[in-house]
Amino acid sequence: MKTEVNLCGIKMKNPVTVASGTFGYGREYSQFIDLNKLGGIVTKGTSIVPWTGNPAPRICEVPGGLLNSIGLQNPGVEYFAENDLPWLRSFDTKIIVNACGHTIEEYVEVCRVLNTLDIDGVELNLSCPNVQAGCLAFGTSYEGVKAVTSQVRKVLTDKPLIVKLTPNVTDITMPAKGAEDAGADGISGINTLLGMKIDIDKRKPVLAINTGGFSGPGIRSVGVRMVYQIANAVKIPVLGIGGIMTGDDAIEYMLAGATAVSIGAGNFADPETSLKVIEGIENYMKKHNIDDINSIIGTVEMN
Repeated sequence: MKTEVNLCGIKMKNPVTVASGTFGYGREYSQFIDLNKLGGIVTKGTSIVPWTGNPAPRICEVPGGLLNSIGLQNPGVEYFAENDLPWLRSFDTKIIVNACGHTIEEYVEVCRVLNTLDIDGVELNLSCPNVQAGCLAFGTSYEGVKAVTSQVRKVLTDKPLIVKLTPNVTDITMPAKGAEDAGADGISGINTLLGMKIDIDKRKPVLAINTGGFSGPGIRSVGVRMVYQIANAVKIPVLGIGGIMTGDDAIEYMLAGATAVSIGAGNFADPETSLKVIEGIENYMKKHNIDDINSIIGTVEMN
């Protein structure tokens, strides 16, 4: 069976990656799973300078998943390049770095550095708050996505560029088209949905900054729907994300149009989730006599 996929020039042994923000830079999970078996690792959000993140409490469980308001805490791209990247490169898997910033200039500068590193691709996190536009996410409009992506594309000349979109929009196809029109090589989605949990005894939100990103099985149907819409609106590949816990979940995303998938909140429930998803995909292929996993991408037959 052929499980290899080509995600906008990133040739992976299988279509399973781990999602940004749920796997760190892989060190902790390497104690539980063999990273060599993964199709790829998408690192935590990395910025041009270190970010401290949001105050605690910044994570809590909710029905169907969890809320997080980590705030993209990270040690900065220089630390990553010197300490984490050499370690990651000791494994036989693809390395995609999630890049974040508060301004277009910050996105450009971190990607300028990433363009010089031994990585396989960049995932541009456009769910970051734009401090120059009232802290709305860059990714909520065609114009916002196109503006950031086009500037990053000028400096990210040697690596595939995947743009990660927020689902907190009315029409996900417009930001996707903005990314494609600005020169992106791929789209990843969805990022987390905005949610809130209230402590009814204290009558206050549980999270210190009140709201957070909702992820987990509860968002899977939304993710599948949006991936289907994106895949039918653009010609570039899609990395499907959102509530994937099993091989069947991953197949659902691929039928909707995803070339590959990322495991996020599932890593917290079971560190071996990603490997179980890979096994589940192989079992599906055997059950249905599928020789090449690529043959099912985008083949859902709508009613």
